Amino acid sequence: MTSRLNPYISFASEARQALEFYQSVFGGSLTLNTFGEAAGEHGADANGIMHGQLETASGYTLMASDTPPGMTRNPGDNISISLSGDDADELRGYWEKLSAGGTVQVPLEKQMWGDEFGMCVDRFGIGWMVNITRPQA
Repeated sequence: MTSRLNPYISFASEARQALEFYQSVFGGSLTLNTFGEAAGEHGADANGIMHGQLETASGYTLMASDTPPGMTRNPGDNISISLSGDDADELRGYWEKLSAGGTVQVPLEKQMWGDEFGMCVDRFGIGWMVNITRPQA
């Protein structure tokens, strides 16, 4: 797998509906993971989308999530750029450069789903997410 760059949209609570709509527009395969499934959340937030991904036959990838409990969402700041893949050295190099002089929101480290993941805002105010896919056994 090579590295790829794609938009990542944050919604208040309508990520599922938005991604299902985008699937109706572009076609493709939609994967949805809820906060309840992935993070063990309970109550009203359990059905929120922690991560959704639409992969189309045309090669488009669109990712989205609902804003996690405890985080704020500001319209206009609800899009980030996602870098993902399995070339750990390449992606760590991008992370180092993008986060230098910026603000690290989530350190690049192993997460509960097994991948390395980090979030930062670069020195120009652009949000970035880096996900290094765990090696497959």
